Amino acid sequence: MNLPTADDYLPSHGDPCYAVRHYDLTLHYAVEGNRLDGDASLSVEVLEPTRRLVLDLSHLKAEKVRLKGAKLRRFGSRLHRLVIDLAEEVASGTELTLDVRYSGQPRPLIARHLGDAGWEELTDGVIVAAQPHGAPTWFPCNDRPDDKASYRLEITCTAGYTVVSNGKQTKHKRGGSTETWVFEQAEPMATYLATVQIGRYVDREVGRPASGLPLRIAAPADLPDAQHRAGFGRQHEMVDAYESLFGPYPFAGYTVVVTGDDLEIPLESQALSTFGRNLVGDDWEQERLIAHELSHQWFGNAVTLRWWRDIWLHEGFACYSEWLWSERSGRRPAAEHAASHHARLVEKKQDLLLADPGPADMFDDRVYKRGALTLHTLRVAAGDEAFFELLRSWVATFSGRSVTTEDFLAHASSLTRLDATSLLAPWLYERAVPPLP
Repeated sequence: MNLPTADDYLPSHGDPCYAVRHYDLTLHYAVEGNRLDGDASLSVEVLEPTRRLVLDLSHLKAEKVRLKGAKLRRFGSRLHRLVIDLAEEVASGTELTLDVRYSGQPRPLIARHLGDAGWEELTDGVIVAAQPHGAPTWFPCNDRPDDKASYRLEITCTAGYTVVSNGKQTKHKRGGSTETWVFEQAEPMATYLATVQIGRYVDREVGRPASGLPLRIAAPADLPDAQHRAGFGRQHEMVDAYESLFGPYPFAGYTVVVTGDDLEIPLESQALSTFGRNLVGDDWEQERLIAHELSHQWFGNAVTLRWWRDIWLHEGFACYSEWLWSERSGRRPAAEHAASHHARLVEKKQDLLLADPGPADMFDDRVYKRGALTLHTLRVAAGDEAFFELLRSWVATFSGRSVTTEDFLAHASSLTRLDATSLLAPWLYERAVPPLP
């Protein structure tokens, strides 16, 4: 029997017949030896009649499964999936509680076209970079971006390490050779945005936004103060700027982790971003990355795509947010960035369909830049007042939900009184790069 796929961009991930409303994860992790033991309790709602639930779980062994609300027939592992057969069909609307005990040595999951993602050992610690397919490397889940849930995470780790995860830290307890940390993420979160960061980190001083939003930076003790201040000295000003442009910050706080290792790119998670120490500095390339990851809290984390083909709703918005920060901070205006990147785009191969780029090109830089230019086109046509009111309304209306390109076009048309579909169709649905307005 074939196993389900919820999104064609991510084969063999996700089961559309049910949704997880809450994850309660209790983990024990030994840094030396990379050993993970976990208990996961999932609150599940059945969306369509089924005799089977399929969870995503990679490289880890499910040792015990318990089910409340229906009778379990059997469970077994198959191709990075945990297949749970029920004794009889359950109806739509049925609420279940699924408990899974599992263990093993977590490692990244490698997928065709997408590379590797998930739980990865650092020189001294751990990083979880789950976008788009790495969540199953550390907990059993329904790995689809439109299935957003609340989370509670309790992790007991080797003493001497700091654990950072999504949401609000509610507990930290020291034992003999271990320390236990508890985090709660109340706002709905997609599986790929869940993360655990483990390292020998200390909290660094950081400015406070006008709204009073709690900001935290966890970084290695040997990161020079000058480098830290140069990189994150204006992050609180970015929050101020984005709150004025996009509306209130959508979560209880924002944390940045700076790893002791160098990283190729920064990593997005809900209410948290991760940077390698090599990505912290005061030049524009590094400053724009800080602005980019922060903006994802509005565009990607609060408002999340329903299908991976709509990735421009994350990356195009975050790229345009870089240009908006440049404009607000006294650097180049967004129009100059748009002109510069448009000139580069027309020189590149024009075979990308922004509204459906395909899994191989999902994170192509052209998606980022063409997506930003799509928004700039809308801004020019609508005018600043209507455009920024649209962005604030988009976040306020769809926060906690999953959306599509069609949702955005309909919302833009209703808010600006433009025919956004006709206006933006050349950018979204045609391969040739349109003229810049």
